[in-house]
Amino acid sequence: MAKYIYQYPQWPDFSWDDKQIQPILGEVRHLQGKIIGQMNVLGFSLKETTSLATLTEDVIKSSEIEGERLNYDQVRSSIARRLGIETAGMVASNRYVEGVVDMMLDATQNYQKPIDNERLFGWHAALFPTGRSGMQKIEVGQYRTGEMQVVSGAMGKEKVHFEAPPAESVPKEMDLFITWLNSDTKLDSVLKSAIAHFWFIIIHPFDDGNGRIARAISDLLLARSDNSNQRFYSLSSQILAQKKRYYEMLQKVQHSSGDITPWFKWYLDCLYDALDVTALTLKKVLSKSNFWEQYKDIQFNHRQNLILNKVLDGFDGKLTSSKWAKIAKCSSDTALRDIQDLISKGILRKEAQGGRSTNYELGFDVEE
Repeated sequence: MAKYIYQYPQWPDFSWDDKQIQPILGEVRHLQGKIIGQMNVLGFSLKETTSLATLTEDVIKSSEIEGERLNYDQVRSSIARRLGIETAGMVASNRYVEGVVDMMLDATQNYQKPIDNERLFGWHAALFPTGRSGMQKIEVGQYRTGEMQVVSGAMGKEKVHFEAPPAESVPKEMDLFITWLNSDTKLDSVLKSAIAHFWFIIIHPFDDGNGRIARAISDLLLARSDNSNQRFYSLSSQILAQKKRYYEMLQKVQHSSGDITPWFKWYLDCLYDALDVTALTLKKVLSKSNFWEQYKDIQFNHRQNLILNKVLDGFDGKLTSSKWAKIAKCSSDTALRDIQDLISKGILRKEAQGGRSTNYELGFDVEE
């Protein structure tokens, strides 16, 4: 069987092809800068709302990668309470949600603080407040004392995907990792986040929760790369979208003798995609903000406010008077009057294509 990367004498001295990595890193850094520039244009409340949405998404998607689905409203409410954000529809959260949120907020809000064993033990304990993973009792708030294999398949037909370093070597491995993590390596923080993610997964120091903690460490280092505790893009969301490839890449590079270029390329591409999604979302947020600023002196009724917000968020399908009536819960005549009023103000217009039913669209380019 092929050796694992940690079984080679050069471990953990990673290498990579800088010529392949630097162009992708340059694109990532350029897009990061563009997004930070876009965020600086937003007012405080919009920044707060966007950051809340991103953190909520990150917590939910990181758990979903492991097959665990959290309640969106519980996660959002828990984050909002901790950050002191006033938001509608707050609900109570269970202790599992509170624990996952605790870990993520400690990583992203206290990104400048060094990482040590106790901090990682705290994160692990927060993830498993009952001391169990599902029905199984696990070692919580400490490094594993047993051997660790990642397996799949039915009992008796298990397939071993990965075997982590022996339990007795974990404290020494983690000391090396933590020392590197806290040292000023002169390495770009984005590249450092990629190495940290991979290195931690290879050590697999805990009984469970290693993937979520690896992603929290990545988020901490990405917050350092942005020099901001406000999060505007979610790496975990993109990893979930590419989950199959994520595991394939980890499985492939775990047998490398030390060259992690393929992992770097995949990670940077994934991060670029996450940033690209955010850039498009921010474009919509800015367009919506500009719209309401432009028409702040015009009085809209509550139905017009409701439908215009849906259109600005990206209305699904064509807007017709019958859809308006259904969404706004009003008669067809009322819907038509609302629409005609907006047409007279130049806010809506009839679509040029026409067709069996009349469709309406914004009377101007939403991206202006």
